[in-house]
Amino acid sequence: MTSNKWDVIVVGAGIAGLTAAAVARRAGKRVLVYEARDRVGGRARTHEVADGVVDMGSTWFWPNERLIAELVEQHGVQTFDQYTADDVLLEASATEIQRLAGNPIDTPALRFTGGAQQLARRLADLLPSGTLQLNSTVLTVTVDDNGVAVETEESTSYGERLVLAVPPALAVEQITFTPQLPATVRGAAERTMVWMGQVVKAVAVYDHAHWRSTGLAGTAVSYSGAFREFHDHSGPVGIPPAIFGFAPSDRFTGCDSDEIARVFRADLTRLFGRSAAQPRDVQVVDWSREVFTTPRRPSPRASTADYSSSVFQEPLFDKIHWATTETATGFAGHLEGAIIAGANAANAIVTAWQRS
Repeated sequence: MTSNKWDVIVVGAGIAGLTAAAVARRAGKRVLVYEARDRVGGRARTHEVADGVVDMGSTWFWPNERLIAELVEQHGVQTFDQYTADDVLLEASATEIQRLAGNPIDTPALRFTGGAQQLARRLADLLPSGTLQLNSTVLTVTVDDNGVAVETEESTSYGERLVLAVPPALAVEQITFTPQLPATVRGAAERTMVWMGQVVKAVAVYDHAHWRSTGLAGTAVSYSGAFREFHDHSGPVGIPPAIFGFAPSDRFTGCDSDEIARVFRADLTRLFGRSAAQPRDVQVVDWSREVFTTPRRPSPRASTADYSSSVFQEPLFDKIHWATTETATGFAGHLEGAIIAGANAANAIVTAWQRS
């Protein structure tokens, strides 16, 4: 075991955790960030494909989301408008597909030219060497009068404060806390549904945006197929041409990625015609199987009812702060919410030190 001392330890290098780290560092604090994955970004996950990238998690943000717009500008992240022109499809039943004039489903949104994960990479690049520890799964958190001890398989680190930048339900399942968390906090955490935690996202990449050539937006809602929601996912100026879809993960229990991709292609073909049958590439992520996102045994009572709950706004044992999009005081479930949560946690820590 090696040991070291920090002002703030952050668990999780998604947008919330990296925002918390950036705010604390600007206040002059020494920060260590642990990330269980081999990459940063959390649910902002971007895959490279021929001629561009596709986002397998977070995809867009909206014009009324001020903090992410400021962060994007500050770090030179290029964006473009989500394609919303033309008509949409509604599959009301297995025998009825309607074409709706115009687009009453999509609202104006912005996409990341290099993918959503690029923003996380820019934030991570600002961390001093050695302060971001990838492939480091936190096992235990111990709080006493001296601070917080955080143990991974490789090391134990000590901090005055801790930021939990992972979904609450995941934290209480995978981390052993000493003292134990209060029953009210643990119960709320277990009940808090992980955003995207029970969702499959699939992206089909094509040689041509065949839907646009027929006056379709690439947007569809289905009450019949396995995939329920579809949107154009093409890159800037339409390259690479792509459509993504969402499906409930329980529809694919026991299915591998190839089977999910087959069903996705079938749904696309039924909705958009034979031109959709042969994408050049299909990417699939089942977020319910992402062990560093979703609990292995999520509560059957989990819902969004406890998003932004006051129970997550007070520090635990005066030393542990929540910071995930589920705990955000605004825009919960959005990237904007992750930024709000990360900034609020770090600002609370800095304010507490200023008062002491």
